[in-house]
Amino acid sequence: MTETSRSRTLRVLDWFDRRLPLTALWRTQLSEYPAPKNFNVWYLFGSLALLVLVLQLATGLFLAIHYQPNPQLAYWSVLRTIQRDSHWGWLIRDMHVVGASAFFVLVYLHMYRGIMYGSYKKPRELLWLIGIFIYLALAAEAFLGYLLPWGQMSYWGSAVVTNFVTAIPVIGKPIAQWLRGSFVIGLPTLNRFFIFHVFLMPVLLLALVLVHMIALHQVGSNNPDGVEIHDNVNETGWPRDGIPFHPYYTVKDLFGVSAFFVVFFWFVFYRPDGWGFLLDKLNYTPANILHTPSDIHPLWFFLPFYAMLRGVPDKLYGILAFAGSFALLACLPLLDRNPVRSIRYRSPLYKLNILAMPLSFLWLGYIAHGFATEHNMVYGLHVTEIFYATFLVLPFFNKPRSPRATLTWLILAEAVVWMIDVWMYSIHAHGWGLMLLTDWIPSLYLLLLFGMALLRPAWTRDAASLPERLTAGGIFH
Repeated sequence: MTETSRSRTLRVLDWFDRRLPLTALWRTQLSEYPAPKNFNVWYLFGSLALLVLVLQLATGLFLAIHYQPNPQLAYWSVLRTIQRDSHWGWLIRDMHVVGASAFFVLVYLHMYRGIMYGSYKKPRELLWLIGIFIYLALAAEAFLGYLLPWGQMSYWGSAVVTNFVTAIPVIGKPIAQWLRGSFVIGLPTLNRFFIFHVFLMPVLLLALVLVHMIALHQVGSNNPDGVEIHDNVNETGWPRDGIPFHPYYTVKDLFGVSAFFVVFFWFVFYRPDGWGFLLDKLNYTPANILHTPSDIHPLWFFLPFYAMLRGVPDKLYGILAFAGSFALLACLPLLDRNPVRSIRYRSPLYKLNILAMPLSFLWLGYIAHGFATEHNMVYGLHVTEIFYATFLVLPFFNKPRSPRATLTWLILAEAVVWMIDVWMYSIHAHGWGLMLLTDWIPSLYLLLLFGMALLRPAWTRDAASLPERLTAGGIFH
């Protein structure tokens, strides 16, 4: 670049900066944003989720151009107009389908990283709550978009979910009727869901993500050691354990993007249906309102919540169990008040409990993928109890407990499980014999957790000393 062209470029940038602080935003948000030096691979998933959000918006725009929100045309506009007649339409549609599942995978990993490293604790409680709202908006966006292909599973899955809303006292039926625009799913429903999916929810998602980023840069990023880098700064005010986000982490993020795209496009080109998990096989059949499928279930990222709904046959209590799982996530800052943030320095039994969270969640998904037999429904109830227990026992680890207190926790936890089971039997939700045969699932977990706390009190103690400065980092550390 010559001196003249460089000077001209600087004048243009200066003109923009006087009217829009582009250079200042670049400095404060990237090149001079202090990030902890010990980020590991778990910190890639947030930026990858942002990348997938952009991909979904771009591919969704193309699909919306060619889509026909009409029950007579919707299925064929997807199968023929988009998949066959539009130039590269099949690729863009498959990217959108795979991207939806990739989005949930990345968000689940991002949330679990926050749980492991205590990213919901002071001063990041609001940042965590905004993230929960993003997850709720993402779930609503996925549900609304599931109806649009107007396939057999799309139609009946949406019919089942909208019918669950009717269990809400007083306002449930009016809400369900408003969502459907009628007494059954039809043209008004498809039009509503299309508008919500392509306009309302994307705008809400973008707004929440923007607020999430603003809140993150206000309080600073957490790190695997749980040490606040802004508490230790040099004479210029720069954190001694911080490095500029650009170029150090932009390079690492590019590496993560490259690895992600290898996996992402393998599914796009070779397995866009994900063996029936990413796109149900029944969705290759047009919706038929006169033929109900023998097994109706949502896509894989909603299966654990579907197991919770099925585990409690009463619709209202099933919805409460489903909604309670989101409430537990939102209440994490209140449940876990231990000053130690990172799982690295927490007790062995706390680590066991944190590991049980995703395992019970995956177990629920496996159960919900099977048929709606009474056996699977009871198993879903008991694994739901384990999932709830992993959150509700967190206050036990807030401080050292005496053997008497540990025994009290064990008795109360087991009593709650048995009270729920007795109540389920009393309302004739499940047979008592089957309940007794499967009640060992939550009981054994609680006995293992608190029994080991009684036998090995040292396993409930956090690390004796915590680092004052960040330890060595690295992308795989």
